[in-house]
Amino acid sequence: MAEAQTLYKLIVLTMLDRVDFPLNNAQISDFILSKEYTNYFTLQQVLSELVETELAEINTVRNSTYYHMTEKGKDTLTFFGSMVSAAILEDMDRYFKDNAIALRDETAVRADYFPNNHDEYSVRLRVMEKEAPIIDLTLSVPTESQANSICNHWKKKNQKIYAYLMQELL
Repeated sequence: MAEAQTLYKLIVLTMLDRVDFPLNNAQISDFILSKEYTNYFTLQQVLSELVETELAEINTVRNSTYYHMTEKGKDTLTFFGSMVSAAILEDMDRYFKDNAIALRDETAVRADYFPNNHDEYSVRLRVMEKEAPIIDLTLSVPTESQANSICNHWKKKNQKIYAYLMQELL
């Protein structure tokens, strides 16, 4: 069982290594569970252990947990990455190729809100490329429902809003 857990950890680390953006729990789960490498509960345990052992770190935004590989994780993958079979690597490459745009869009467009010091909510809207912001906008709104609504609309309308801002400002 320990050997299987090690393999699952290496699969996740390999996934994180093969993309230039963080992956969320749902994306990692989608790949691993769709290929039936393991079950949901084992995968969640593996993800938790990767964070506990500092091979990966998490960033939580609203209801999504994003995973990033640490330097310690990269070192581990350097030493033990060969344990991931060529067949699994092919499956992974195919998954990333088939889902590249959706994966990037899902992690690149970020929206979150939090209460501020003025009994209002600050809404932070970002579009990221390789962990660098293309746009980073913070708005203050009076109610939590407005903040939530803005976050939900940002996913659908960020490109149009970015284009509008660029046109007006240039």
